[in-house]
Amino acid sequence: MTEAELERLGTHGWFQRSAFEGATRAAEVVVDRGRLFVPAGISRGHEVDVGVRDDTRLWVDTEDAQLQQLVGAFEALRVEINASAWLGLTRFELQLARFEAGGRYVRHRDALVGQNNRRVTAIAYLNPAWTPKDGGQLRLYAEPTIDIAPELGRLVVFMSERIEHEVLPSLATRFAATAWYYGC
Repeated sequence: MTEAELERLGTHGWFQRSAFEGATRAAEVVVDRGRLFVPAGISRGHEVDVGVRDDTRLWVDTEDAQLQQLVGAFEALRVEINASAWLGLTRFELQLARFEAGGRYVRHRDALVGQNNRRVTAIAYLNPAWTPKDGGQLRLYAEPTIDIAPELGRLVVFMSERIEHEVLPSLATRFAATAWYYGC
């Protein structure tokens, strides 16, 4: 992590990078796996509620040969965050998400405050042809609120308990890889 990223994570609860290793290869792979995606759920029970989120998802096996570069990049990020921010991140889960035109995910947090669960969320975008008219921006409710374009390779990292966020309506198919990091 750069000093600026560390400072931003500490003071604002999030940072972004314009390039993330493995995103280009993963963008090729997700299109081929379309039939494997299933409706995404919410809460620990994984209930499907399209009024809250209407994307589909696919959990990634960390041994997946086609996605090893992406998995390795998320592992390297875990090590990097631990070395700089001392968050004690011990493992992560990785999920691919697909939002079809009209898809969205309402404002939420990725972790319940005060629970021993997700500490950090990292999202890498897998959209090689994304343009502003395609919608699907990530809105972070930080100070100030910011909308982030889901451009290929862009990485957004934020504190899971601290930052509320939503996916604005997508006007074209939109893909992302999300890692949730856990601590001791």
